[in-house]
Amino acid sequence: MKHTISLLVENKFGVQARIANLFSGKGYNMDSICVGETENPELSRMTIVTKGDDMVIEQIIKQLRKLIDVIKVTDLTHEDHIIRELALVKLNCTSTTRSSIIQIVDIFQAKIVDISQKTLTVEVTGGDKKVQAMINMLQPFGIKEMARTGVVALKREYSGKSPDWTSTKMA
Repeated sequence: MKHTISLLVENKFGVQARIANLFSGKGYNMDSICVGETENPELSRMTIVTKGDDMVIEQIIKQLRKLIDVIKVTDLTHEDHIIRELALVKLNCTSTTRSSIIQIVDIFQAKIVDISQKTLTVEVTGGDKKVQAMINMLQPFGIKEMARTGVVALKREYSGKSPDWTSTKMA
């Protein structure tokens, strides 16, 4: 089963390498890894997507928590969370296929970010399933190049219940 693991780590040299080494040293694979600075420049958030049964994921999380620069580890898989990924897809394009590609781009609420006589470059953002679905739809046109960011994720805070505003005093 795929798991999305979110890590809060110190924004220091070598932290990413130590985490990657942990995965490779234990024989675990990362399907996706995305790292970026948080609202606090001293911290980075890493989002790792990996596969494994519950025992393997439990071992990965235990090993990650042992690393000195790791502040927090959360398996978001069974939590309500938001996932996004970005893909840039450069397609072969002719005057006859251009309108079909533009129609698919519109349906997926994507953007055309570059155009030439023979190519179209599309930017798609969304959940990993949306991104993959669009790539699948564009494949028949001939994908020349593609770059994907990997998954970023955050736990959702809204629980689905309406807040009780009557008990809150406004000053």
